[in-house]
Amino acid sequence: MAQKILLLSDTHSFIDDKILNYCKNADEVWHAGDIGNPEVTDKIQEVSHLRAVYGNIDDKNIRSEFPLDNKFTIEGVSVWITHIGGYPHRYNPRVKESIVLRPPKLFISGHSHILKVQYDKKLKLLHMNPGAAGKHGFHNVRTMLRFEIENTDIKNLEIIEMKR
Repeated sequence: MAQKILLLSDTHSFIDDKILNYCKNADEVWHAGDIGNPEVTDKIQEVSHLRAVYGNIDDKNIRSEFPLDNKFTIEGVSVWITHIGGYPHRYNPRVKESIVLRPPKLFISGHSHILKVQYDKKLKLLHMNPGAAGKHGFHNVRTMLRFEIENTDIKNLEIIEMKR
């Protein structure tokens, strides 16, 4: 059975009913860091299963609840979520050696506030950055990604855009 995933990042303490409605329709919500306020993840956890990592703005309370790196397998897809990870051909030095030695099928990062989905042909992995779902930052449109994982396939990818 396909797992419906909602991927977001960089909420910077912002959560609203629009985001939560998308969360309610997901089997799992993945947050790629810069949560900002624990209220964000508390509200998400009330309506869906959450996997998250902390980002560079997150305080000790969030860092004690969520890891820097979240590595897991779902439906046969190996996943690595981290906040500052870079992207194909420009991976962050902290993750580069590990990603080259043991690449996941899906590598997710946040931080840039720029939505990007890019396939790394060399490492045979899909990179996703959902952009920023919060209102803090230079971006003009808030974004998230929605997709399904089923039998090792990542499919039905959708971009969700919201007014700032």
